[in-house]
Amino acid sequence: MNVPLSALESSSTLHSNIWRTPPRHAEWHLLTVIVGGLAIDAHFGWPGQIAVNIWTIAVFVWLVRAGGYVERCALFACLGIAAIGEALCSLVWGLYDYQFGNLPLFVPPGHALLMTLGVLSFRRLPQWIIWLTPLAALPYVAVSWWQGWDTAGVLLFLVFAICIAFGRAKRLYATMFLLSLLMEIYGTWLGNWTWNPIVPGTNLTTPNPPICAGAFYCVLDLLVLGIIALLAKRRDKLSGQINPTDCTPVQVERS
Repeated sequence: MNVPLSALESSSTLHSNIWRTPPRHAEWHLLTVIVGGLAIDAHFGWPGQIAVNIWTIAVFVWLVRAGGYVERCALFACLGIAAIGEALCSLVWGLYDYQFGNLPLFVPPGHALLMTLGVLSFRRLPQWIIWLTPLAALPYVAVSWWQGWDTAGVLLFLVFAICIAFGRAKRLYATMFLLSLLMEIYGTWLGNWTWNPIVPGTNLTTPNPPICAGAFYCVLDLLVLGIIALLAKRRDKLSGQINPTDCTPVQVERS
């Protein structure tokens, strides 16, 4: 069944139509480059980081070539937003620092790979993950705020809760929250990056890593899905009339 891109504009299942027919073993490729790439970057210095840059970009290009129009829009939108967000949060604001004080080239495309992994994974998770994830995080958020060692976590949790309450891709946001938490724990344990204990310009505290850092990834996904919807609307206006035979199709499964 072919669904035109313009037909996805107002659909509440836009995220469900991305990567319906992914490359073979795509999840394992993505998991390997994320887990293995961070380990190489942490243990082999500059040569390791250069190797991971090449590896991550190669996998990103592989996804671009394997995906359709919608998937390519998602990949490049995520790449652009992540590059801007990382530059602002790390290099300008100083929320966290990478091990060499730079912004590694593998980081922005790495965000696109992680989002793709989330898109491929969330369909396998049960619906109750939507409410269980914030409920599981809530006691930590309350205690850490009360004790004063993660006061920024309350704000991040509110952002995540808003995405869950009002967003359309609820299960994707919950999945990304969990995936990003695992990656943050792994990356900070290896020493790829370190979160500053005080949020610059404020009195807010944060641990290394903040447990609710997944809120950033939820916002990233929300923005990417919004851009895809805007592109669909613009494509519809330019065509003047929706004609499924003229639109780049998205492959979806037959129900």
